[in-house]
Amino acid sequence: MNEILAAVIGVVVLTICSIVVGLFLAGLDRVVVARMQARVGPRLRQPFIDIAKLFRKENIVPKNAVPILFNLMPVLALAASIAVLLYLPFGSIAPVLGAAGDMILVLYLLIIPSLCLVIGGFASGSPYATVGAQREMVSMIAYELPLAAVVILVAWRLMASGTAEPFSLVTLMDTNIWSVCGPLGIIAAVLLLILFIGIIPGELSKVPFDAPEAETELAGGILAEYSGRNLGMFTLAQAVKSVAIVAFGVAILLPWNLSPVFGLTGAAAIAVDLIFFLVKVSVVMLVSVTLVRTMMARFRITQVVKVYWFILGGIALAALILFAIDAFAAGVI
Repeated sequence: MNEILAAVIGVVVLTICSIVVGLFLAGLDRVVVARMQARVGPRLRQPFIDIAKLFRKENIVPKNAVPILFNLMPVLALAASIAVLLYLPFGSIAPVLGAAGDMILVLYLLIIPSLCLVIGGFASGSPYATVGAQREMVSMIAYELPLAAVVILVAWRLMASGTAEPFSLVTLMDTNIWSVCGPLGIIAAVLLLILFIGIIPGELSKVPFDAPEAETELAGGILAEYSGRNLGMFTLAQAVKSVAIVAFGVAILLPWNLSPVFGLTGAAAIAVDLIFFLVKVSVVMLVSVTLVRTMMARFRITQVVKVYWFILGGIALAALILFAIDAFAAGVI
């Protein structure tokens, strides 16, 4: 009973914290982009104000929409985004659901918010949303390949070194990819980090991979017909998913904590590691989303596929070869 109560409390706390952090990162992104473009820009708290306004506005369902799917998809997208966080460690804090899930489960859960966008777009009955949904499906096919490659390569190298349960995120809290590799393996891990940074804007439909939304072409694409509470739910889902995907990358590729360096234990160690974890999440978000979307223009949907399959796919292949050579040199294969 106590375990169930603790899990429920953990879910509630994590949900609130993830929404706050997600909206904060969205505000930070907008502020930094504005400064890089020599604009005044919005306030840091603007995403919080926008969400509050959306939940107060009328929720309009288009005449040609399928109401059940149209209204259900935003809720399901937010729930799935929060569910991802339940299986991720935060610094030295173990996942809320412990060893109940692994990296493969996280991959499946990360697909659900995008699928909800696709279904919601088709259910809205809008031609703009339909085109956006089609582009989202193509984007998913494109970026899921390199994302799966990152997870499989990390797990394979851990397994080759003799690590038990290499797909477990709890295992990654104790044994990270950098600690089992030689020089070539470290280079491969760096390539995977670069690869993951390239995946993040695609997962979040950010420039240059925002073809599914493309405001100047599709008037918002998938979300063209959404308003009020439903649009607010999708916005929250996007904010939480941004925390989830970056936290996932940090957990498997930037797993270090500061408490062992300073010899901290107990509550002090947890606090320092959590703050350091949030700093890493913020830095990765600024590099992968803010910096990239400030420097680049939108790709065409055909270019999105080429970038993910050929360029980032090539990086994944290079990492595989380096990991194999490194493991062979270490005598583990």
